[in-house]
Amino acid sequence: QVQLVESGGGLVQAGGSLRLSCAASGRTYAMGWFRQAPGKERAFVAAIVRSDGRADYANSVKGRFTISRDNAKSTVYLQMNSLKSEDTAVYYCAARGSGVFGAPQAQQLYDYWGQGTQVTVSS
Repeated sequence: QVQLVESGGGLVQAGGSLRLSCAASGRTYAMGWFRQAPGKERAFVAAIVRSDGRADYANSVKGRFTISRDNAKSTVYLQMNSLKSEDTAVYYCAARGSGVFGAPQAQQLYDYWGQGTQVTVSS
């Protein structure tokens, strides 16, 4: 069982930046970020493979968000720049224990989930 602890959410003005962190208690194959805005379903944001750093992003965040990992700390980061009001959501960290091809986007491919952290972007 892997525990995930997220941090770094908060309130920021549009155009600003935030960095989310997610620390895992055990070894994982890949970690990802998802978000759920009010009244919407949870959606993929970004994912990264632990071993080689292969990453993938949702089109809506490409060029603005960067996912990275620190394997020594078993931690993944989501650097969010040029934030928009539509980025407002609860952000969830997820982890997959075993290998698949690439950085998985589908929620059902993840085994473990964090509790979520609120990101609010004011316009």
